[in-house]
Amino acid sequence: MLGFALAHPNLRGLLMHLLKWQYQPAYQGRSWKFTIVEQRRRIEGHLEENPGLASRLPELITTAYGYAVTAAVRETGLAPETFPTDCPWSFEQLMDQGFWPAEVD
Repeated sequence: MLGFALAHPNLRGLLMHLLKWQYQPAYQGRSWKFTIVEQRRRIEGHLEENPGLASRLPELITTAYGYAVTAAVRETGLAPETFPTDCPWSFEQLMDQGFWPAEVD
């Protein structure tokens, strides 16, 4: 499904940046914020163009989250076990423009 293929990289990017936002708060900046907002906008667009994707969101999130953790490990240098095994956020949280994950102690 083309919509799945198009939405996956945006969701992966969103998840990776939210992980970095939460686990590396000292590096939060305008660039990360812009990327998060932009990825949310693109995902909304994919869902509007491909309404059938809604039924595949759990699968899409699970798959994208695995890739996002791998990318976050590579970019941050943090150990893989630093990050939750499963996506800690609901789709509603992921898409909420007011949602910014709290710093992890």
